[in-house]
Amino acid sequence: MEHVHLAAEEDDLYSGYNDYNPTFDSEELDNDAGFQQAVRTSHGRRPPMTAKFPGTAIGGRALGTSFGSRMPMASSMGRPMTGAVQDGAARPMTAVRAAGYSSAMTRGSTFDPLGQSKGPAPPLEGKSEDTPDEKVKILEKKVNDLIEESCLAHGHGDLQLSLDRAKEAGRKERALVRQREQSGNADHINLDLTYSVLFNLATQYANNDMYAEALNTYQVIVKNKMFSNAGRLKVNMANIHFKQKNYPKAIKLYRMALDQISNSHKEMRIKIMQNIGVVFIRMGQYSDAITSFEHIMSESPNIKTGFNLILCYYAIGDRERMKKAFQKLICVPLGIDEEDKYIPPNDDTHANLVIEAIKNDKLHQMERERKALAEKFIMTSAKLIAPAIEATFAAGFDWCVDMVKSSQYVELANDLEINKAITYLRQRDFKQAVETLKTFEKKDSRVKSAAATNLSFLYFLEKDYDQADRYADLAMTADRYNPAALINKGNTVFVKKDYEKAAEFYKEALRNDSSCTEALYNLGLTYKRLGRLEESLDCFLKLHAILRNSAQVMWQLANLFEMLEDPHQAIEWLMQLITVTPTDPQVLAKLGELYDSEGDKSQAFQYYQESFRYFPSNIDVIEWLGAYYIDTQFCEKAIQYFERATLIQPTQVKWQLMVASCYRRSGNYQKALETYKDIHRKFPENIECLRFLVRLCTDMGMKEVQDYATKLKKVEKMKEIREQRVKSAREGSARGTRREGSASSDSGHSSHGTSAKGERLSAKMRALPGSNEPYEASSQRDIEPLQCGWGIADIFNNRLHFQFVFFTLLNSCLQSSAQHMEPLLACKTFNLKQNKA
Repeated sequence: MEHVHLAAEEDDLYSGYNDYNPTFDSEELDNDAGFQQAVRTSHGRRPPMTAKFPGTAIGGRALGTSFGSRMPMASSMGRPMTGAVQDGAARPMTAVRAAGYSSAMTRGSTFDPLGQSKGPAPPLEGKSEDTPDEKVKILEKKVNDLIEESCLAHGHGDLQLSLDRAKEAGRKERALVRQREQSGNADHINLDLTYSVLFNLATQYANNDMYAEALNTYQVIVKNKMFSNAGRLKVNMANIHFKQKNYPKAIKLYRMALDQISNSHKEMRIKIMQNIGVVFIRMGQYSDAITSFEHIMSESPNIKTGFNLILCYYAIGDRERMKKAFQKLICVPLGIDEEDKYIPPNDDTHANLVIEAIKNDKLHQMERERKALAEKFIMTSAKLIAPAIEATFAAGFDWCVDMVKSSQYVELANDLEINKAITYLRQRDFKQAVETLKTFEKKDSRVKSAAATNLSFLYFLEKDYDQADRYADLAMTADRYNPAALINKGNTVFVKKDYEKAAEFYKEALRNDSSCTEALYNLGLTYKRLGRLEESLDCFLKLHAILRNSAQVMWQLANLFEMLEDPHQAIEWLMQLITVTPTDPQVLAKLGELYDSEGDKSQAFQYYQESFRYFPSNIDVIEWLGAYYIDTQFCEKAIQYFERATLIQPTQVKWQLMVASCYRRSGNYQKALETYKDIHRKFPENIECLRFLVRLCTDMGMKEVQDYATKLKKVEKMKEIREQRVKSAREGSARGTRREGSASSDSGHSSHGTSAKGERLSAKMRALPGSNEPYEASSQRDIEPLQCGWGIADIFNNRLHFQFVFFTLLNSCLQSSAQHMEPLLACKTFNLKQNKA
């Protein structure tokens, strides 16, 4: 046996262990005479195992007695063998299986290597939850779970739930402390858990704007000296006082927190000092703020602090220090590595895909945001200090451009140059603005396209459409994918009434930038001019999905449904529109007109009345309200509207005759007579006035009746002579032709471009004297639509800074109504990195 074992070790360390040996076959033990004889010794039964540990003297005797001559065999194999045989299965005796385990063990059998148990083992005794320690552990787990739920609820935006969970955690934590005190373990209170509960509760109070409760909770933490580093929470308390505009208290707490934070925490100290400087700015103490910001810029400069320092210097008017602060600002390191660290081989497709993926990871996004913020602060600072640091703003811009060109922000120099042109526009120096923009014609295509787009925009506003078209072509040549250039080109074609070609340019702009709302708006207007109302409706519905609260889009949709003879849908869109612009008198008047056409006089009166309240100078609204009161037999109320119309159009006799007629209809003949006399003094040749004077004087038995009758005959005779002369000279007379043209023009203005207006007047209104005579149109109607288009464009794209310049120029064109909207101009933003309008 030893020889075999040694040979096995030479071949394989574990070879032979699982070889079958009939000596160890426990299945045939019942037929083994030697084994049965050994079992029958000691009075016919197996001796009990008296030793707890195998290998003792007693244990050795028992095993030797039980197995007799088989023990030397086991010893020769080098394996211990126990005498336990488990019920229902034989114990495996191989070398690689654990003693006492068998795959044939029945379900529910227990592991018993010593064979001490004949039946199933008793279950393990579970821990009782009634013990004080277990209760404490359960409470601690509940408190931690509540804190976690509170934080998660805050992360999901449910502030009320987060506060409720924080309060419940506080109650559970107090119950936990009482439990420990009752069990006599008060010395083992978990301070970290208490701190977490209080800190979370104070934070949730502050998030829910419950500042008094938050301050009280923070005060509990700060006053407890058992909490280490609790003094830092005074920063949070100072932030709350800052929100409450209690600035002196905020500064006091910031300084206390600063004293309790060691110099090793440099970043935290810098942030606290930055907060102190901001509070001093709010208090107007710029000198103290400058002290804080200068210290930060000397220790750990950053973009925000540099910008705030420039603002403080600007506030106190220190030119030289503004220059120095600007130089420090553009030298602040961003910590961004511009070099491409990952340059894969040309044939490594997998590496290329990985690099493309990581180019837009969180780290790169953060770097881009940081760089964009730095550029924003630098541009704002330059625009702010340029007019202040030199005698002229042009010299200031030139100095800023020179500084920027020598820094890491070289690409911002072109933006500053374009901003210089914008400043010229704000000062209404168009010549200098154009000259500044023209200097970009010889630069790279990106800058050239932006400058040419702005020039096209300027010339379009000046109605120099040839120059606008020329620069639009230049912008498109420099950058064919510039949507703003395409829109300007389309607008120049639009004014030439080549709507099909204009639509093509708008479509191309949309293909280059699907979010270009100006192109979509203009395309809808183009389809509207072409009479393709359904396609125009689709454009404006898409635009409404993008710009949900755009008043112009809603107006266009209402107008299109009205043109499609669907007044109910038009009313629905106008009702949505007045929720956005509830004080727009033209929208309210249009609602009144639609309800009037539907026969709902009460609703029409309500909206006309609201329109009159916000804009009491609309002649159409005044005329409708006056006619409404005449229809309802309230002539006295109609007088005030016609008197207002008289003030608006004093040269029109129509309104004064209506006032006199209202007095006459209401029975106030004396006032009517005085009004007619006043009209006769102003318009001595008015036949209608003389007729009513003759009638009133006759009815009242006055002596002046003969004088007025004589004047009436003379005026009527003169009218007949004049009409005969006009009739004879009408054919071939240029003067007569011009007179007819002017009369028809006046008629067109009085009708406001719609034939239905006269039909809406009541019969009594038409019966009034002078009601059919032409009257002057409101100046609000004479606006050319295309001039109004760009003033509204800022609603569609807040990135276009150019249009702000022209608000004052188009002040006479911009009315409260949205009905004159025409193609929107497109201006290239001076941020040259964005290729959007």
